[in-house]
Amino acid sequence: VITFEIIAGVALLLGFRFKFFSILLLLLMVFFAFLTGYAIWYEQHTGLELKCGCFGDCIPLTAMQSFLKDILLLVLVIILLIFRKLIQPLFSRWPNTLLMGAGLVAALVIQCYALQHLPFVDCLPYKVGNNIWEKMQTPPGATPDQYETVITYEKDGKQIEISQDAFLADSTLWNMNIIDTKSKLIKKGNATPVITDFAITDYDGNDYTEALLNEPGYNFLLFIRDVDEAKLKNIEHIQKLIARAYQGETVGFFILSSSSPEQTESFKSKYKLPADAFQLDGTVSKTALRSNPGLMLIKGGTIMGKWSPRDFPKDFRINNGVLEIVK
Repeated sequence: VITFEIIAGVALLLGFRFKFFSILLLLLMVFFAFLTGYAIWYEQHTGLELKCGCFGDCIPLTAMQSFLKDILLLVLVIILLIFRKLIQPLFSRWPNTLLMGAGLVAALVIQCYALQHLPFVDCLPYKVGNNIWEKMQTPPGATPDQYETVITYEKDGKQIEISQDAFLADSTLWNMNIIDTKSKLIKKGNATPVITDFAITDYDGNDYTEALLNEPGYNFLLFIRDVDEAKLKNIEHIQKLIARAYQGETVGFFILSSSSPEQTESFKSKYKLPADAFQLDGTVSKTALRSNPGLMLIKGGTIMGKWSPRDFPKDFRINNGVLEIVK
């Protein structure tokens, strides 16, 4: 879908097979408008907030913003389709074809590179330079979300919604058939921490999140979302880093696994990874590091570096108390 959107945009700019691509874009925008419209309906009926993700985490949009954006784009695509005969190709056939090919290659190469390594731009809370523990705290002076209880009752065969306060204030409604009771967000606050679900526990359920994130020294964290699907390229680099960390250096090395204890221990034994293992939710692991596995270096909870398997450091050294990565 991403590749098509990029190529379709290039085609519109070049005027390349304009009718064909404008029709495809029209169908795409109708589909997206339906999806974002459904997201609005879902929010109104469940109270759960949905995010479009159209521009990733760098430009977050609400469901309503996404819907309005899609409607605007839909109108513009319709205009382009109506006046398609007035639009001429920017260049002749072969230069346009070559530019389309270059756009296709560029779109695929950039995406493949980001999948094999890490995204070029990290807009998530776990980007390099952020302190995980600080992002888990409620912002100073923040105001909480405000909710009200909404009661749905039946009258004359119709379902009617009313706030709980209004319901209790009207005694004539007390004998009505109540269908449902739910909480509804009436005012969005800003008291929710940026990171809410980062929790490190051992196999017995003991929480080590605060202890690890407030450790003042350097610590390597190997995120393994699924041991069965983990890419093992450069696993020897991990073995060396663990060995160096256990040779008296003031550096820790921990494995954060989302697989079962049995699977994790089997994985450690098979690939000779003698590091302490803890448990971490799989969704959190994927958010913190897009690759499986992925390596993170923290100091006092602050993220100092992140690497995919293709970029795992070969070694490290401590120079005047500062850890230096050897690539």
